[in-house]
Amino acid sequence: MSRIREGRVSKIKIGPPYLTKYEKAAVIAARALQIEVGAPVLIRLPPGLIDPVKIARLELEKKALPLIIRRTIRGSLNYQDIPLEWLEIIN
Repeated sequence: MSRIREGRVSKIKIGPPYLTKYEKAAVIAARALQIEVGAPVLIRLPPGLIDPVKIARLELEKKALPLIIRRTIRGSLNYQDIPLEWLEIIN
């Protein structure tokens, strides 16, 4: 693990150092909806790619989305906002 990645992982206090499958699904669904209603695409698209879900997945894989994931502790008011770029994305 690189020194930069270790520093980012050590800052994550709540949850795993990767995007969970539920967070990944929520991010892709929200971004696909935005693209569907006309939001600009944040990456250069391969020719012929028009499916908003595939575009959103590709944007996520390239970490082009300026999003923050809010993780909370169940039954508590504590939370942590984690920039998407800090999290590993597992396929």
